[in-house]
Amino acid sequence: PAGISCPFAVECKTTADRAWGTITDGADQIYRCYAASDEAKSPQVRAARHWNFELLRKETEYEMVKRIQASLPKKATIIRIHVSGDFFNQKYFNAWASVAKLNPNILFYAYTKSLKYWLDYIDTNKGYLDHSLLPPNLKLTASWDGSNSKLIQHAELKYAKVVFSEEEAKNLNLEIDHDDSHAYGGDKSFALMLHGTQPKGSMAAKAKNKLVASGVKHSYGRKTTTNKVRA
Repeated sequence: PAGISCPFAVECKTTADRAWGTITDGADQIYRCYAASDEAKSPQVRAARHWNFELLRKETEYEMVKRIQASLPKKATIIRIHVSGDFFNQKYFNAWASVAKLNPNILFYAYTKSLKYWLDYIDTNKGYLDHSLLPPNLKLTASWDGSNSKLIQHAELKYAKVVFSEEEAKNLNLEIDHDDSHAYGGDKSFALMLHGTQPKGSMAAKAKNKLVASGVKHSYGRKTTTNKVRA
């Protein structure tokens, strides 16, 4: 579930009440998480995400690997690890890395603010970060946040930054990704256009209204070749 399984979210921190779907925005939120908005609209989505979370958080790393492995679509070639939520602890991050190693013919990718788990996994205690320890078919993109920007820059991580306009992306010299191809197919940092329902009266809402009025593309296309795994 969005927010609840995101231990390092700040600028996008949003949760939807499990029973009623009522949205709660984080104290330092700048834009609302689109995944929480999806949960607010659908009891079925909320139930599925909480069910997955409760199953996994009780398990050992080995049990997580078994569960995820058993849940993989048989014909999948590209899998986005999370539709919502994030790596909620080190065991869970390690489990996905193990699953990627077990399935070298599948490309796995994820956006994450759980940089601590990512960096702890590749820290060899040699004074530098050995990115080669990650399976080559596991493509990670750091989700830019004011709270983690220095760490992203220090560790030289590929990142995605949510922008409120095309001009903002241009000023940052970032290409805008509308279909996740930059996430799973490239090594350069990129921008994501603001999308999803935003809090009324907020700067994000005003920016979203401007995007709509200007006819600027700000959402993912309906067609996708990506398989989304649910345990």
